[in-house]
Amino acid sequence: QVQLVESGGGLVQAGGSLRLSCAASRSIFSGKTMGWYRQAPGKQRQLVATITSGGTTDYADSVKGRFTISRDNAKNALYLQMNSLKPEDTAVYYCNRNYGYAVGSAIPVPNISWGQGTQVTVSS
Repeated sequence: QVQLVESGGGLVQAGGSLRLSCAASRSIFSGKTMGWYRQAPGKQRQLVATITSGGTTDYADSVKGRFTISRDNAKNALYLQMNSLKPEDTAVYYCNRNYGYAVGSAIPVPNISWGQGTQVTVSS
């Protein structure tokens, strides 16, 4: 059963923008802090942004000031607006609950069920 579906990734030049979307199941989304994670080649999956059910946000230093996380509680949807993209942002991006991790931290991937992710590639 697929409970998380990410979309909106693509190829963009440095300085460009993308908006990622995530459709989540109610059981994962409702009343929970959600996050966007990313995994670059050869790197661990990391939490880059979180948003509480009430809309409080937090960001890893690497994306602060460039990315904006948002949610639509009625639609069980999560979004990530990415501006001023850098080649270092190239990664597969995933949405999921935040099960208590701090932004910027590495995630134990096998402990969580994930969607397919969406590829973001930023060219220089």
